[in-house]
Amino acid sequence: MTALLLTAVAVFAASWAGSGTMMRWLSRRMILDHPVERSSHVRPVPKGSGVAVTTALLAAWVALTIAGRVPPETLLICCLGFALAAISWFNDVTSLPAVLRLAVHLLIVTVGLLALPDRGHVFQNLLPETIDQAATVLLWAWFLNLFNFMDGIDGITAIETSTIGFGLAFVAAVTGVASGGYLLLVVALAAAGLGFLPWNWHPARVFLGDAGSVPLGFAAGWLLLLLAGEGYWAPALLLPLYYIADATLTLLRRLFAGENVWRPHRGHFYQRALGPDGDHGAVVLAIMIGNIGLAGAAVVAVWLPVPALALGVAITLTLLLHLNRRGRRPHLAPENVVEGTGSG
Repeated sequence: MTALLLTAVAVFAASWAGSGTMMRWLSRRMILDHPVERSSHVRPVPKGSGVAVTTALLAAWVALTIAGRVPPETLLICCLGFALAAISWFNDVTSLPAVLRLAVHLLIVTVGLLALPDRGHVFQNLLPETIDQAATVLLWAWFLNLFNFMDGIDGITAIETSTIGFGLAFVAAVTGVASGGYLLLVVALAAAGLGFLPWNWHPARVFLGDAGSVPLGFAAGWLLLLLAGEGYWAPALLLPLYYIADATLTLLRRLFAGENVWRPHRGHFYQRALGPDGDHGAVVLAIMIGNIGLAGAAVVAVWLPVPALALGVAITLTLLLHLNRRGRRPHLAPENVVEGTGSG
């Protein structure tokens, strides 16, 4: 318990202090997200503070690995996470081609399979081992990208990271998964998200940028896949279900409409929900409440996976309907959110 508390406090403090330091450094060097027609902010805001959040999390994981408190394969994930942060930072300041970024993401998650003790069995032997591994790579790559796509309004990814981390901690606490240092890893993830939240709550003073959202999606995806590999596939699916549903449904709708899916848009449910008042806080609070419900369903899923999945789907649909209804209120604000820039 002492190690758990020290890890949480240290990561929170490092994420909070590092984000503030990065905010000032980015401002001095004029590394800013300037508002355009589709932006969710009205003044230039520093972008790229996710470097501090990623460093706080991964440095803690490295220290825990060296201390022998977590599995040794964590070190590989940390190396890959730092590599993702580096190329994502480069994209923040120069804008790399989408095809190149996707290729790098696929390469990194493919190497990341080596850090999955149950690789080839994530889908619980429903697929042949080779197909299971290929499906895991695609799922993981999609997850880290949707984490980036969904980072479009103030506070949303900090809340999502924290609720996934704490949800994983609750699931680990009622299963045997916590015994291998897993609990330390997930609590560190939650603390990293919480440390960034005070700087990113509406009106945000700094944005994560790709350097934060992409590595956080990679790290969270690994933890979820570890849980699924242990046989707890239902909790692993339930915890990020809102993010998965919003991003996937939006992508499919745009594909069927013949739109260019890489172009900025405001088609996500959370984007449309900004509605007449542009109240980021109200939207994110609704998402947080939905995520707490999903965390509860994830704990129930340890014993009753099918009923818990039904409950999770109902919670997610209710949340999506609420966001959609909020977006249909009169006097909608202008289309103003850029996808995948960390501009929230």
